[in-house]
Amino acid sequence: MELRRIDETGLKLIKAGAEGCPLCAGTGWKTLPAHAPTDKDKDKSSKDRRVTRCDCQLRARSETLLASARIPKRYEHCELASYTTDFPGANSSLALAHVKASRFAQEYDPSDSSGLLMVGDIGTGKTHLAVAIIKELIRSKGIGCLFYDYRELLKEIQNSYSPSVQATEFNILRPVFETEVLVIDELGGQIPSGWVFDTVSLIINTRYNEQKTTIVTTNFEDLPAAPERDRDELIDQFQAKQAGRKYTLGDRIGERMRSRLHEMCIVVKMKGADFRQTFRSASHR
Repeated sequence: MELRRIDETGLKLIKAGAEGCPLCAGTGWKTLPAHAPTDKDKDKSSKDRRVTRCDCQLRARSETLLASARIPKRYEHCELASYTTDFPGANSSLALAHVKASRFAQEYDPSDSSGLLMVGDIGTGKTHLAVAIIKELIRSKGIGCLFYDYRELLKEIQNSYSPSVQATEFNILRPVFETEVLVIDELGGQIPSGWVFDTVSLIINTRYNEQKTTIVTTNFEDLPAAPERDRDELIDQFQAKQAGRKYTLGDRIGERMRSRLHEMCIVVKMKGADFRQTFRSASHR
């Protein structure tokens, strides 16, 4: 039902955008001349003219896709152009990450499902760049994108098991599986359990098999799980809150899924001081 409501809203926006448009006169299509007209061309009927989708249609589609992308209000301002590396403690890796993100959005090819795995310290702007990428893909290419905070996604799936909630696990996961570009923010942020490992595996493997582009951000270092830990031992230690060392991405999502992400994504490492903390401290001086 939710997907149907989004589709209906999109159709209304597109129709409204076409009405009164001087380029297409409400048809949704505009003439695209192939070359300068000649006397011979003037004799041709209108059916020989080339047409393309009008700009009003593209704008309306972009508005619909942005509205359904689930970008949190906190990050609605994020743009590639507004990402800054000019602050105390900024590392050169941030400028390189900005270049890679901009190039990814500019050169995106639906036939190439390679995504990005953005790994870095808290406050280095991973989420900013991820949101900026999908906003650019929506506006410039009309690509369907979806943003999900990892912990929020897992919570929604868990809530779907309650009979009082009018949403099923399939209804929640279907757009996650099917959207052309998915952002999973803060991967590994949930304390693992057997159910968490299985759910992460389902999402990542499904998108891998369907060759869908996935952009991932994580604060956990991109290192394997400790070799002495099997899955059950990891779960026991997490639940007992007895960390023997700093946990890695492999620990948090399982080594098999970390390896799968490396097949799906280009790794972008981001290091540096916490941008938010730096500017908060400066503002109190």
